[in-house]
Amino acid sequence: MSRSDRVAGTTFEDVVITGLGFVLPGAATPEDVWRQLSEGESQLSALPPVISGSTGIHGGGRLRDFDHAPYLPDLPDNFVKRYSREILVVLSAVQNAARDAALAGNGALDPLRTGVVASSSRGPVEWWSQTASGVLLDPARPPASPAQAVFASLAGTPASLSAVRLGAQGLVSTVSNACVGGHQALGIAAGEIQRGAADVMFVVGHELPLVPEVLQVYSASGTSVLSRDTDPKRAVKPYDIRRDGFALGEGAVVAVLERRSHAEARRAQVYAALRSVHSVSEAAHATRMDLTGRSTAQLMAETLDAVGAAAGELDYICGHGTATRYNDLAESRALNHLYGPRRGDWAPLGSIKPVYGHLLGAAGLLNCAALALTLKRQCLVPTINCETVEPECDHDHVAEGARPAQPRLVMSLAFAIGSQSSALVLEAAE
Repeated sequence: MSRSDRVAGTTFEDVVITGLGFVLPGAATPEDVWRQLSEGESQLSALPPVISGSTGIHGGGRLRDFDHAPYLPDLPDNFVKRYSREILVVLSAVQNAARDAALAGNGALDPLRTGVVASSSRGPVEWWSQTASGVLLDPARPPASPAQAVFASLAGTPASLSAVRLGAQGLVSTVSNACVGGHQALGIAAGEIQRGAADVMFVVGHELPLVPEVLQVYSASGTSVLSRDTDPKRAVKPYDIRRDGFALGEGAVVAVLERRSHAEARRAQVYAALRSVHSVSEAAHATRMDLTGRSTAQLMAETLDAVGAAAGELDYICGHGTATRYNDLAESRALNHLYGPRRGDWAPLGSIKPVYGHLLGAAGLLNCAALALTLKRQCLVPTINCETVEPECDHDHVAEGARPAQPRLVMSLAFAIGSQSSALVLEAAE
């Protein structure tokens, strides 16, 4: 089969987003997240030496002083003792999403038609790090105990325990496919609704990568992609000529997908409609995307073809935006292939990673949540720290600040180690 014969992305006609849940640095509600994104308030902060060690990495999007109690007041203490911080973070975000979707404790969920799909690039890396080293990354939390091992050591436990708490008896699974995993989880969950197996799906992205071992991997000589800027809030500078990489972030984000007719029947709020998801493998370079931009342009075109839309109908693109040279150039080159050389014809391309950092397996889902808020609020969020633009990236990044607009069709991009790429399209709610 030639590339031109490849099937376009999966189209969804009846899937909407009715709830968003977050546990992120400085944010636990859609209102918190929207304010920080629209006002360009970076939540990156200095990392303590016990985490950064001798890596020369100074900042990240770290959850500090997290307490599950305000979100899960009914969780018994004997459960808490057996759960890791990651599990508690995820359960809290899921509870926040259920509340936002008006699905918490009111009998609106049919257990047999509810499921959970999660994405995490590394799973319980924080628990493994503390267990292996015996070093407490957060002095306020007790050390890992043997009682935690059964739950905390498994990558799929946060999704499984979320399903137990929700009573969800449909599909429950966890995807671990680096940075495209969030998009893939959304596609799997929407597929369950599309094929009639579910009415409601909770899609979870979770990552707690701020441990010495992960920082060492990403900052190693010859492979370093982490910013060494001493000012954490200015560390991530997408499309800027001064960029020197990204900062890692941690937390959880949840999107509630729902069958449109089910949402209408209960008069639920709707943030946006999920129209298409597309994930491909270039089967080429082991660590990066095609630098010519042609493969990404083809991916974007196929994702738009799935919904019968043209590039000119896109109102905004939330890029992967990692502030690495390869990513920035490849995304801009893709737009050149997709639209042609007239940069005034290109849709704005932005990045939200300067605000929360790179959440790896949760990044695509966080992009999707940001786009859902963008459509709901009818405003484009700024790409902060983009000040002296790389000449080849000299096009619209909404660098001036939040921009009131009337976006109808928006796209998210993600790229992963292993030359995998993904895209999704959201449409404004009717």
